[in-house]
Amino acid sequence: MILIFKHIFPKRYVGLTFWPLIILKEDKLKDDEVLINHERIHLKQQLELLIIPFYVWYLTEWVVGIFKFRDLNLAYRNISFEKEAYKNENNLNYLSNRNSYAFLKHF
Repeated sequence: MILIFKHIFPKRYVGLTFWPLIILKEDKLKDDEVLINHERIHLKQQLELLIIPFYVWYLTEWVVGIFKFRDLNLAYRNISFEKEAYKNENNLNYLSNRNSYAFLKHF
């Protein structure tokens, strides 16, 4: 399910996934196949880690990255879940061929 909430996003962010929802900044983003694919990759990651552990792992990687890189965006871009999603967001068939726990290759 896709929801639109314009006022919860920092400037550079346009979407997020919070199981089982994809939340977008603008209605027109529903047509962005690459963005939707990116967020669907996150849905798959969340499901395979049974949702709550995904968020704990995600937050842990981000906080460690903040200390490691001293940069919020660089910390975000180095989260294994984000690396997998960004690397494969243009492959609209990725989820049909994705191996379980594929994010571990980026850890």
